[in-house]
Amino acid sequence: MNFQRGRVREEPEINLIPMIDVLLVILIFLMVTTSYAKFSELQINLPQAGGAAGTEQVQPINVAVDASEHYAINNATVNFSGIAALAASIKSAAGQQADPTIVINADAKTPHQAVINVMEAARQAGYGRITFTTQNEAN
Repeated sequence: MNFQRGRVREEPEINLIPMIDVLLVILIFLMVTTSYAKFSELQINLPQAGGAAGTEQVQPINVAVDASEHYAINNATVNFSGIAALAASIKSAAGQQADPTIVINADAKTPHQAVINVMEAARQAGYGRITFTTQNEAN
């Protein structure tokens, strides 16, 4: 039963003007309160350092390991009798160098433990710069 026959029902509408006013006030507030720092205007006097260029060439120590776990340091065969002996051989090959680079040349079929032995020997000798050699696949 519709008792309000002649009355037309108004559809609700959303008024966007107050929302736009609030957004403009927020935008103006952000523009006023933002500080723009210019770092290019800083005057900095950097410290200077002098020193002689290093004349000593650091020679890498090449450690080769083949598939049957034979070791060679700088192309000289070394009998593996333990990690401590290998560390002593690496240390003697380094001579007076403080921290030479140890280059490990391992065969593709070398057991993983043989490479770990070389790395552990280098650690025991006090050398931390270790690298490996690889070759590209033939296409």
